[in-house]
Amino acid sequence: MSGLDWPGLMRVGLQGLGLQPREFWRLTPAELAMMIGDAAARAPLTRARLDELAAAWPDKVKGSHDDRGGRA
Repeated sequence: MSGLDWPGLMRVGLQGLGLQPREFWRLTPAELAMMIGDAAARAPLTRARLDELAAAWPDKVKGSHDDRGGRA
């Protein structure tokens, strides 16, 4: 089992949001979460978090080697 509450999600989608069944089943989980409001509960990306990500995953300098041993 997926661990998702499909009856609850369908109830929200079909009754709460007024979606047609085909519209509900064509949504991605991210789209459904956004429509329900789960995405709004997440904090936006802050500058500090962006700096952390940039430090962890820096851009390659032109002419440097990539992870496969070749040239970037």
